[in-house]
Amino acid sequence: MTYAPATRAFYDADSHIMELPDFLKKYADPGLRDEIPEVSYSASVVTDEEVAVIVGQGNRHSDAHRTEQIAMGDELIAKSKEIQALGAFDSADRSKALDLLGFTKQLVFATHSLRMPFSPSSKLEPRLRYGATRAHNRHMADFCKTDSRMIGVAAIPLDEPELALAELDWVLAQGLGAVWVPHRAPLGRSPGHVDFEPFWARLAEARVPFLMHVGGAPLQLAQAWGNNGRAPVKDWLGGGENVRTKDAALQHQVPEAFISMMVLDGVLDRHPNLRGAAIELGAGWVPEMLRRLDWVARTWGRNDANLQVQTRSPTQQIVEQMAFTPFPLEDLGSMLDQSSADLYLFSSDYPHIEGGRDPIGKFERHLEGRSEAVKTKFYEENFLRVAPNAAEA
Repeated sequence: MTYAPATRAFYDADSHIMELPDFLKKYADPGLRDEIPEVSYSASVVTDEEVAVIVGQGNRHSDAHRTEQIAMGDELIAKSKEIQALGAFDSADRSKALDLLGFTKQLVFATHSLRMPFSPSSKLEPRLRYGATRAHNRHMADFCKTDSRMIGVAAIPLDEPELALAELDWVLAQGLGAVWVPHRAPLGRSPGHVDFEPFWARLAEARVPFLMHVGGAPLQLAQAWGNNGRAPVKDWLGGGENVRTKDAALQHQVPEAFISMMVLDGVLDRHPNLRGAAIELGAGWVPEMLRRLDWVARTWGRNDANLQVQTRSPTQQIVEQMAFTPFPLEDLGSMLDQSSADLYLFSSDYPHIEGGRDPIGKFERHLEGRSEAVKTKFYEENFLRVAPNAAEA
């Protein structure tokens, strides 16, 4: 018996590798290995001691631990989390985990290995930024190559447009099924800048989606916003380096800005086959974004040449070309009432603890009373609209 009921297909829009320290170094070009840092778990619930034990066992879980994990059966998602989870860093174990989870397909993201590729610093040398990027993408392609249920998510920073396009061509040749781009302004440019036109056109041609994901821009607000003259609050993990209350309240602003630029600069309208999604960034903000962008387009379109040539409203573009993953505790029913059932995706976040012990159960409570057609869109069809190549493998 699997966690996901066998009565329908479940396409999981968010899962992760828990990288071991040598994740990048092992796959980096030899001349760069000494300059690329090991993966760090300093801002995580995972302890250095846990990582050291796994490394000491040859970068694997013990046979006893693996047997214990498999014995969890359909309770795996409730009990198996973070680096101790089955398949957290071993691809063969991940296949076994998918057998128990019962998901049809699963997007696979990194967790901690993109600090250098996605760094917002303009001082980082391109050879290091894109060298670390290539190491990540090599490892991701290798991890996912043996099981077609795993859709490897490449990472490509946009800061150097020509290097980004070259990396995209390499990624597509390796068969990686999606591209994670940082959702910040790429070193002084809008993502709708003319320099990125070949990149978006190539993605559209390949039918491979661009993805935004939490961690693709700094997690924390500028320090000034947290300065209220009182003692700093702890983050949600009880420490000080992850997401705090104020960060969570405004987490949507940067991805919303990125999507808005893709609309207002005409990228989505010019490339109707381009697909994208915002993953693990919540979705309660989406209905209001649609209303605001439609209002802006109607009002400012009288004088904005970028808007005057567009053939579809912002809402039409986003509903046809984008999708979003609600957090399990958000009110999905309210989002459906205020916007379109075409917009939202199921995600488990396996093996991260943020995904909860029963994401399907939480979403089902929000979907109570909805038609089977709406549920099928949420669990399957919207995923395949955003990532159409997933239907072919």
